[in-house]
Amino acid sequence: MSKNLDIVREFVGNWSAMDAAQLAEYFTEDGTYYNMPANPVTGREQVKGFIEAFLSTWTETTWDILNMAEHGDVVFCERLDRTRTTQGDVDLPCVGVFEMRDGKIQVWRDYFDMGTYTKAMS
Repeated sequence: MSKNLDIVREFVGNWSAMDAAQLAEYFTEDGTYYNMPANPVTGREQVKGFIEAFLSTWTETTWDILNMAEHGDVVFCERLDRTRTTQGDVDLPCVGVFEMRDGKIQVWRDYFDMGTYTKAMS
């Protein structure tokens, strides 16, 4: 397994700790998190704040990796994110595309169906 695959696997697993500061450390200083239904967030501190905002209602989360592949410095990770929140619970199928640079996430684009998420939260 490549270093980039290992890093993304570790990053995905660390979501269970729900520690925004720890998760933000996986990004380059100028890294971007693009949660596709929303606007992209750029900069490690901004990424941290964005993660903190939606973690504020989460009580538990486990992300199951279904498939992973890479091409050069790009890692594709198909997941099932199982999240419990104060507003509802959701098992959300996702695909994350990670552009890596020097062992860090430069860009993370996460694709999922917003309707699945909003239906679970109502």
